[in-house]
Amino acid sequence: MLKLDPALCHRAIATRDPRFDGVFFLGVSGTGIYCRTICRARRPRAENCRFFAHAAAAEQAGYRPCLLCRPGQAPGYAPVDAGAALARCALQMIESGALGDGEKLEVLADRLGITARHLRRVTGEHLGVSPVALAQTWRLLLAQRLLQETHLPVGQIALVSGFRSLRRCNALFRSRYGRSPSMFRRPASSAPDKKPGGSPGGEGALSFRLSYRPPYAWPELIRYFMGRAIPGTESITPERYARTLKIGPHAGWISVGHEEKAHSVRLALSPSLLPVLPEVLAAVRRSFDLDASPEVIGDVLGADPLLAESVRETPGLRLPGAMDAYETAVRTIIGQQVSVAAATTVMGRIVAAFGGALETPWPALNRLTITPERLARESVDTLAPLGLNAARARAILTISRALGEGVIQLGPTPDPQRAIARLQELPGIGPWTAHYFGMRILAWPDAFIAGDLVVKKALAPLTLRQIEARSIAWSPWRGYAVMHLWRSVGFFKAPIQLLPP
Repeated sequence: MLKLDPALCHRAIATRDPRFDGVFFLGVSGTGIYCRTICRARRPRAENCRFFAHAAAAEQAGYRPCLLCRPGQAPGYAPVDAGAALARCALQMIESGALGDGEKLEVLADRLGITARHLRRVTGEHLGVSPVALAQTWRLLLAQRLLQETHLPVGQIALVSGFRSLRRCNALFRSRYGRSPSMFRRPASSAPDKKPGGSPGGEGALSFRLSYRPPYAWPELIRYFMGRAIPGTESITPERYARTLKIGPHAGWISVGHEEKAHSVRLALSPSLLPVLPEVLAAVRRSFDLDASPEVIGDVLGADPLLAESVRETPGLRLPGAMDAYETAVRTIIGQQVSVAAATTVMGRIVAAFGGALETPWPALNRLTITPERLARESVDTLAPLGLNAARARAILTISRALGEGVIQLGPTPDPQRAIARLQELPGIGPWTAHYFGMRILAWPDAFIAGDLVVKKALAPLTLRQIEARSIAWSPWRGYAVMHLWRSVGFFKAPIQLLPP
């Protein structure tokens, strides 16, 4: 289990340091409540404090969540040591809906490539609790958020949060907190989804606040997304990121805006996506890199003279993630050896030809993205007229069929290096493309594109092997180092750099 220094933790809560928000939680023995480091409640004396590496560990010790700071909104747990990678990946999958009420532990363990026994041991060692306890806490905290932030019926909240029935939801609330779910309701006038002129998207839209650890370089991240926005599927301005989304049979739209003073982003989504809310929340957290620890990353990268100026000028620079992993994979393959603008044009044609139609509050946002099942039925002859050469078309068809057949998976993994190696076994996927997948799709903070043109130029005259050796000093944050190198040449403001093969 993660070791916590009580003296350091107490100093962090004494100053309400937001850098530690979500890194650990405070349990107050006198009240039986656990809080985030930023809670506005009066600070307890040191002898009354207990510290936990995860909310589930606090609940297992008998503490209930604070209704003031609401631990369920804290940024995600973000271990940085390699030994915790498996536990972190398991946690990400659980927060995306894995281990729903009644789902067997063996199913999750199989997805991770390990036994259920080993999964229990790893989460116990690094998070202090079992996978089942993690899933139960996640369901409870999500249900609390919905109770406090929406007017949805309690029965619907139970199902959305992963409970098989309202009865099971009630039972777990009473066993953990000694009260029913309805007692967590906020006054009708204060629920965000019913405020006049509230959520972007108009009446009926649901709204959630997702926290991060400051600082956060929103302008740079949103510019990166703007330069790659897919016509019809994404609509991006400096203030708002909006797009259509399809998860399984459920389709709808989302909108994400920045609330700098609250150290959070505001997510609005259409009610049609409510059945897959855990997956939506997890996708937004990954795409906007909300669980990063910018102070830790800045300390490592800022120590290098090559990156120091960019780190100082742009604190909190994030890794842009992938809202839809397959979409980003196809977009990346299209972008090999062409400009970003040209790749965006071709991607727009593919979405227009093979994506579905969808009505949203924004006229320009009217197309659902492509799916591997749909493109796998196509051929080189049908893709080539859209602006693809034969090699790119074959690569897209290959990865589409590999995903459909389960040969590969795209998403967070406990062994990203192995996943990158497997991707390179596919025709048309070289080292640059596979490592770019590592940065954006696998959410691997240490992904490093040694063969990137900007990276090679910044580290000239070093050879590729020497560049790899030079980059070790930036581990485990080499992906962020690449972002700073790209920023240093104006890559975000003018995304016209040609991509290498």
